[in-house]
Amino acid sequence: MAVNVYSTNVTTENLSRHDMLAWVNDCLQASFTKIEELCTGAAYCQFMDMLFPGSVPVKRIKYRTNLEHEYIQNFKVLQGAFKKMNVEKIIPVDKLIKGRFQDNFEFLQWFKKFFDANYDGRDYDPLAVRENAPMGFGSGTGTKSVGSVYKKPITSAPPVRTAPLVRTTTATRTSGRSVATPSIKSNAISVHTGVSKSNKEQSNSISNQQMEELTQEILDMRLNVEGLEKERDFYFSKLRDIEILCQDAEDEPHPLIQKIVDILYATEVSYTFKSGSIYLYCIFRMDLLHQMKCHRRKKNINSTKP
Repeated sequence: MAVNVYSTNVTTENLSRHDMLAWVNDCLQASFTKIEELCTGAAYCQFMDMLFPGSVPVKRIKYRTNLEHEYIQNFKVLQGAFKKMNVEKIIPVDKLIKGRFQDNFEFLQWFKKFFDANYDGRDYDPLAVRENAPMGFGSGTGTKSVGSVYKKPITSAPPVRTAPLVRTTTATRTSGRSVATPSIKSNAISVHTGVSKSNKEQSNSISNQQMEELTQEILDMRLNVEGLEKERDFYFSKLRDIEILCQDAEDEPHPLIQKIVDILYATEVSYTFKSGSIYLYCIFRMDLLHQMKCHRRKKNINSTKP
C-alpha cells in the first residue's frame, strides 16, 4: 500500500516550476514544455505505474491528446489507482483539466512529495511501457490508445521527387543577335519573403513569452489579494467579537472596557503594519466603523422606544 503524504507550507519543497518540469521529463523521458501540459493526467498515470506496477491499465491511457473528455478519462484511471493503493488524496479533476498553471503546479508539488515517499529505486523504462508514444498536447494519433497507434515501427516516407529548377531567360535582340539574360526577380521575392517570415516568427515567440510572464504575475497578484481578503475578514470577526463583549458589559462600566471601546471607534489611523496593504486596511477600518455606528444607532433607537 502507498504511503500517504500531506502537503503543507512546512512539508512542501520550494522547487521552481523549471525544476519540477525537468524532474518530470527526466523520470518519464518526456518533452513537456509547460506545467499546463500535465492537465492531460497521462504523466501521473505513468508515475503510478512506476511506483506500483500493475496498479494502472497502461493501455487505457491517452498519452497525447487535446480533448477534455480524454483528460477526464486519464484522471479516472488515476483515481482508480489511488483507490486501489489506498491513497487518501482527493484529485481536483475539475480544476486540473482547465489547464491553469497554479492548479496544476500545486498538484504536481504534492505528487513530487508523494513520489519521494513511495519510490523504491527500481528500474523502469517509461518509453518501453508506452511504446515510444509522445506525451503532452497533441491531436490525430494522440486520440487513440497506444496499443492501436504504436504497434508498428514508423517507417520513413519515400522521398518526394521534385522537378528540377529551370532558370528562366528573356531573349533580347542586340544588333541582330539574341542574348539570354537571367531573371532574378523571383529569387529576390523569395529572399524577402523568407526574411519577413523569420522576423515574424521571432516577434511571435517574444510576445508569447511576455504573455506567459504577465499571466504568471496576474496569478500571483490574485493569490496575494485573496490572502489579504482572508486576513481582513479574520481580523474583522475578532474585532466584532470584542465589540460584542464590550456592549454586553455596558451595564457594569469599567475603565479598561471604555479604553477598548475608544480604540475600536478611533477614526485616526495611527498604526503601522509590517505586512499587508495600508489601502486595504483603511477600507477595512471604514467598513468596520460604519457597521459599528449603524449597530449602535439601532441599539439607541430600540432603547428609546417605550
